[in-house]
Amino acid sequence: MWKWVVALVLILVLAGGGIAFVLSGASVPAGANSGEGAKGSGGGGFQLAGMFGKSSGPEATAVQVQAAERGDLVRTVSAPGSIEPRTKVQISSQVSAKILALPFREGDFVEEGEVVVRLDPQNLVAQLESAKASLLIEEARLDGAKADLINARIEFERAAQLNETGDAPKSELDSAEARWLQAQSGLKAIEGSIMVAKANIERVQKDIENTVIASPMTGTVTALNTEVGETAIVGTTNTPGSVIMEIADRSSMLLKAQVDETNIAPVEVDQTATVFINAYEDREYTGVVEKIGLKRQVSTSGTGYFVIEIALDLPEGERLLSGLSASTDIAVEKFFDAVKVPSQAVLEIRVDAMPEDLRNHALVDRDKTFTRVVYRMIDGEAIATPVHVGSSDLRDTMIEEGLEVGEVVVVGPYRELQSISHKKKIRDRDADEAEADTGADGEPDDTDADSEKVAEDEDSEEAPASAAESDDDSKQTASNE
Repeated sequence: MWKWVVALVLILVLAGGGIAFVLSGASVPAGANSGEGAKGSGGGGFQLAGMFGKSSGPEATAVQVQAAERGDLVRTVSAPGSIEPRTKVQISSQVSAKILALPFREGDFVEEGEVVVRLDPQNLVAQLESAKASLLIEEARLDGAKADLINARIEFERAAQLNETGDAPKSELDSAEARWLQAQSGLKAIEGSIMVAKANIERVQKDIENTVIASPMTGTVTALNTEVGETAIVGTTNTPGSVIMEIADRSSMLLKAQVDETNIAPVEVDQTATVFINAYEDREYTGVVEKIGLKRQVSTSGTGYFVIEIALDLPEGERLLSGLSASTDIAVEKFFDAVKVPSQAVLEIRVDAMPEDLRNHALVDRDKTFTRVVYRMIDGEAIATPVHVGSSDLRDTMIEEGLEVGEVVVVGPYRELQSISHKKKIRDRDADEAEADTGADGEPDDTDADSEKVAEDEDSEEAPASAAESDDDSKQTASNE
């Protein structure tokens, strides 16, 4: 029983002391943040003063700042495209026949002149025999036509002699002459048929030769569209299913890019370009504009574009896949030693929303609705500064007038730039983080030390209480005995 009474008394005493300690700390003036006042308060009072003290004004917004600097700037034109071999051929058949053999598969390397397709010549061989037989028939007819012509000529000459002596009428002479002319015509027709038969033989022989297709170039089989046993279709590259395979030289690759018609004017041959391939996000390739299309093309969305070819500078031995999606940045203009800031630091604001003194600035055109400004950081305030901008790349914008090198401007974060205003209170976020890091690496502050001291005092108070409780328990045990 005595144990519970002693514990209750100790709890009441500690609670009362804690309340008194907090009240005494809260009454310490805010200026007693150092010296003996801080030691006497134990640190607890200042925490409450900081929590409940009145703010001296609006809190400054943390922003990212950066000084304007001089450097080089490259204006670029961006365009999407795809990676294609410089040289590629599509293998099609000139005869319709069954495929007997495909010695090379997709990905195999092929030398110029090697056989890549063999077709079944059986039907063509039969056609050749038929053409030869037709030639023999026509040659036989030719002999008969020659005999008819000789006979007709003899009859005509006899009729002519008889007509001269008066032994044959003129009509008989005319009939003989007609038969002679007809025999001449028949001979010429048969001679023409013989020429046709010979031409058919040559055509079929050529078709038989076309059943063996050789590679016209050295390269890699990049596509194989048919298999052994299928029938090769005669047609052009525009006929679906007519292309048996595709062979390309992958040692020399191009980016065929589609440049929007509004950006084509500054693009010229021999300009350098940086190429980004979607499949290889960790790589960048360089290239040179090699060809610019002369005819405007129209996409499915109705947008006009021009096709340009960029020759890629590939490392020795590297081979790219054909048809990869890619994009490019073409360097169309270069500036050296220019004043520049990050592009997102340049904002457009309404002229009528600016203070009167800024509206009268020489770089502000009051006839326009918007003007471009940057916000300089001066004495903890964001000062709107009209500027005249030049070209820009993917990251920076050139400042031609209105800003000097070394002047500090607000560059982020983006959400703060959307709400920033003239003379708004700001502070450097990076400087705050640097100070926080310095405090963490240095000596512990007074608050931590005071907290440790309070913890030690509480431990020292709890120890005697536990000892007194132990003595009371011993006395109670002796009495009971």
